[in-house]
Amino acid sequence: MTQEPNFEIFLMAPPGLEALLCAEAREQGFDQPNAVPGGVTIQGGWPEVWRANLQLRGAGRVLARIGSFRALHLAQLDKRARKFPWAEVLRPDLPVRVEATCKRSRIYHAKAATQRIERAIAEELGAQISAEAAITVKARIEDDLVTLSVDTSGEALHKRGHKEAVGKAPMRETMAALFLRDCGYDGKETVVDPMCGSGTFVIEAAEIACGLAPGRSRSFAFEHLASFDAGRWQALRDAQMPQATDARFYGSDRDAGAIRFSIANAARAGVEDMVQFDMKPVSNIAPPDGPPGLVIVNPPYGARIGNRKLLFGLYGSLGKTLATRFSGWRVGLVTSDGGLARATELPFLPSGPSVAFGGLKVTLHKTGPLP
Repeated sequence: MTQEPNFEIFLMAPPGLEALLCAEAREQGFDQPNAVPGGVTIQGGWPEVWRANLQLRGAGRVLARIGSFRALHLAQLDKRARKFPWAEVLRPDLPVRVEATCKRSRIYHAKAATQRIERAIAEELGAQISAEAAITVKARIEDDLVTLSVDTSGEALHKRGHKEAVGKAPMRETMAALFLRDCGYDGKETVVDPMCGSGTFVIEAAEIACGLAPGRSRSFAFEHLASFDAGRWQALRDAQMPQATDARFYGSDRDAGAIRFSIANAARAGVEDMVQFDMKPVSNIAPPDGPPGLVIVNPPYGARIGNRKLLFGLYGSLGKTLATRFSGWRVGLVTSDGGLARATELPFLPSGPSVAFGGLKVTLHKTGPLP
């Protein structure tokens, strides 16, 4: 019996949220999770690659680090790329795309490096090179070390396969999952989003509560690799067992279209029985029956949606409503504008790092239980 290969696996995360993804990977039992700039590294083989794509809610992509070698010039890169065991990972009958980056190396021309690796794959493996290929090989050349990875995800992992209808500035599911984690959400409490847009926070919270694997409804690039084992992959998918929960999740928005989107997205995700979406302004929200939980909201920032001056009134109304009606509840508020966050007059704790989101830098502002 041949031994399973073991290599480094890189889980991409938004810069600033690496520690949260590292905590998730540790909880999910992955080996040696380590937060690094831009993501988390773990150790494992192909089954761990498949499981990471299927189960991790906060990872944006999963890259398998399939090998490395030193190259001081393009001729050496060409020679060593030709000797690389491409057939262990790639299939000769499927096209491949190559992306190379160079940093602090004697090979400094990324386009020339890309061409050498493309030629090696085409001539040694026989695979076609195509800019539209579903399989991407990434070569990072740093300090003269060439690290080869294959993108095992394909489409970014925030595309769960459930959200067909989106609002104007949707929160990515991966980022929503990490912000929920940052707020201390563990799947056992009620979550309310009073500006729910297309329902991302509410649906993500419901999926977490009943243990639904985020990648259950989609396909992945690794299914087209030479290392893929369809039987073991199906067994892994079949082993995912949802759990019963009494928790309920509530979203509201003043926009009728947003409520329609949210209801449709929740149905596609299979959590429609656990969620409730209502059309109402923030001034009309009230806590549902039961113990206090978490209010998490991604209001307009004024940078892309709405007029900033008018938004001060909206944030003020949100803060007043939460302060007067949601005693005992924690609040998480995502915004790119600290002034707008302060306009709520909520007792926010010291804020964490800013996170890149849609060309902006956003911050999660959190409170403890409101008095």
